[in-house]
Amino acid sequence: MNRLRYLPNMLTVFRLILVPVYFFVFFSGAPHAMLWALGVFLLAGLTDILDGYLARKYQLVTKLGIVLDPLADKLMVLSVILSLVIVKFIDWWLAVLIFLRDIGMIVGGAILAGTGRDPIPADRWGKTTTVFFYVAIVLVVLRVPYSTTLLAAVIVLAFATSLNYLQKTYGEKKHPS
Repeated sequence: MNRLRYLPNMLTVFRLILVPVYFFVFFSGAPHAMLWALGVFLLAGLTDILDGYLARKYQLVTKLGIVLDPLADKLMVLSVILSLVIVKFIDWWLAVLIFLRDIGMIVGGAILAGTGRDPIPADRWGKTTTVFFYVAIVLVVLRVPYSTTLLAAVIVLAFATSLNYLQKTYGEKKHPS
């Protein structure tokens, strides 16, 4: 058990390292680069599932993990969205909505930490939204019809999830210093 102690956070850091790897692979110009980059993206998703499972199952949830895990998720999703805008797979306005929402969540988390409140861990809605983002992005990369419509619906869900987090944050009490 002690050997597992840092594994969830190490997986999260690995996921952060995968962000520049994704960009490098996506824009490498190699044959099937987008599919290889999609593999990097899916590997990030698998490490997200694994680190969350390990942290909960073995009670290894840390404040650092609560902060880094969603940051790693958001940075990966934002990186993929940016790359898909650059290659014109999705419209820029969809990306702007995602960027606004995720930057708002990152800034909100920083403000929350700065005010002495405990970070709000991901809940069922946040996790579901992340899964739907992954599904929608895979479908967009594979050029499945109506995948951008699904992505737009996921963005609406993401804003609803953000409102849920705001409600939880507003209702949370400040912890003693």
